[in-house]
Amino acid sequence: MPPEKSAYALARYSRSADSIRQSIDWVRTHNSEQFLESFYFQYGHQSIADLGHTVLCFEGVSELAASEIEDETLWDGQAKSSRYQDFSRSGFITPPELQGEAAEAYRAAGNASLAAYAEIHARMTDYLRERLPRPESMKPQAYERNIAARAFDVARYLLFWGVPTNVGQVTSIRTLEKQIRRMRVSPFGEVRELGLEIAQACGEPAECAWDPTQAEALAPTLARHADPDEYTRRAHADLTQWAAANLRIPTCPARRVDLVKPDDTLTEIAATLLYPVCEHSFRSICQTVGQWSTARKVEVLETAVGSRGARDEMLHEFRGGHYCFDMLIDIGAYRDMHRHRRCHQYRQTFSGQHGYDVPQALLESGAEEAYRSAMNAALESMHALPDPARQYLLPFGARSRFLFKMDFAEVEYISRVRSGVKGHFSYREIAWEMKQRVEEIEPELGRLIEATPPWVEDPLKR
Repeated sequence: MPPEKSAYALARYSRSADSIRQSIDWVRTHNSEQFLESFYFQYGHQSIADLGHTVLCFEGVSELAASEIEDETLWDGQAKSSRYQDFSRSGFITPPELQGEAAEAYRAAGNASLAAYAEIHARMTDYLRERLPRPESMKPQAYERNIAARAFDVARYLLFWGVPTNVGQVTSIRTLEKQIRRMRVSPFGEVRELGLEIAQACGEPAECAWDPTQAEALAPTLARHADPDEYTRRAHADLTQWAAANLRIPTCPARRVDLVKPDDTLTEIAATLLYPVCEHSFRSICQTVGQWSTARKVEVLETAVGSRGARDEMLHEFRGGHYCFDMLIDIGAYRDMHRHRRCHQYRQTFSGQHGYDVPQALLESGAEEAYRSAMNAALESMHALPDPARQYLLPFGARSRFLFKMDFAEVEYISRVRSGVKGHFSYREIAWEMKQRVEEIEPELGRLIEATPPWVEDPLKR
C-alpha cells in the first residue's frame, strides 16, 4: 500500500474493534488524504505518520548532500561505499553557487584530487601486494578484492565532499517530512533543491513501481505541507549572532576523541546549542558555560527558542544527559561513524582549518610526499573559493569537529563493533579511544566494553 494509505489503515486499526483486514477494506473506500489533513496536520496526531513508510533513492548526489540526507535520528539506509568502488572516473558535483572563474578553479582542483586519488590507490595496491602475499588457502579473486579494498581505505583520504554517490533510504513519512523541511533551509543550494525534489516525488506515482499498473502517489498530503523549517534556520542564525557577540573562549589543546559528561543538564544544553555555531571544543565550551550564572545560560536557551512557533518542535540540541564524545576526526571516519543513528550528532562548519590525517601505510610505502602535495593543493584551492560552496572541495582526509551524544549501551556497541579487525583503521582507532575515555572516568563500566585494540590486525580478513 502507498505510505499514506498504510498509515490510515494502521491508525484506524488502533482506534476500532475491526480486524486489520476490515480496516484495509475501509481504507479502500475512504479518502486517506482527508484523514491525514484532519488528524495529522490539523490536530497534530504526529505518531500516525510513523505508520507509513517509503523507500527513496538519491542518485548522483554529492557526498556532502548525502551526509545532509542521512542526518536524521530515525533513519535507515546506505550510501555507495568508498571501500569497494573506484571513484577515480566518477567526476564530481559542481555546487550551483559557483559560477565563472570560481567554478573553473573548483573543477581544476577536483580533477587534480581525483588524479592523485588514482595514483595513491595504484601505489598502495603495489605496496600491499608486496607486504601481504596471497595465502595458499585464499582464492586469487578474493585476495585481489581484499587488496583493492585496503588500498581504497588509504586512497579515500583524497576524495572530497563533491564526489557523487547514491543513497537508498527507508523512513516513515513523519521522518520524511522533517527531512524535507530541514533540507529546504540548508545553506547549500544542492540540498535545498533535493528537498524540493523529494516533496515533488511524494506527490507523484512512484518512479520505479513494483507493479506500474498499480502505481499511486506516495504521499500527496505530505507533499502539500512540507514547508521549509524556518524556525531552525532563524534559531541557528540567532545563536550564531549571539555567540559572535558574547562567546569568549581561550584556545586550548584537545584530544582527538574527548569524553565530556556534564553533571548539569542546563550547562550541557547551553553548550550543545553553541557548539555548531563556533569552532571550539565541547570541553572548553562546557568549562566556560559552567562558570556562567544561571541567567546567562538561560539567555542562550531563550535565544534558541525566540523565533519558535506554536507547531515547531524544540531544536534537537535540547536533548541532554549523555556521554558526550567530542571528536576531531577525518571526514571519511565521520562518514562511517555518522551511520550510528541511536545517538545525537552535531557538527561544526567544514572549515578545513584543522589539518589532515596521514595514514601510516602512506609513510611505510613511500607515497607520503605525493599525498601531502595533493592534500595541501586541495586545501589551498578550497580556501580560495567562496563559502559555503568551498566545502565541497574538503578532502575526506581532512579533520573536522563532531559531537556524538549517546547512552552507555550505544558506547559499548560502537566500541565493540567498530574496533573489529575487519574495519577501517581510522574508525577502529576512534572506537578504541572511546573505550579508553570511558575507562578513565568510569572504570567499572569501561571494563565491560570488549573492544579490539587497533594493534591487533588481520588485513586480509573482511
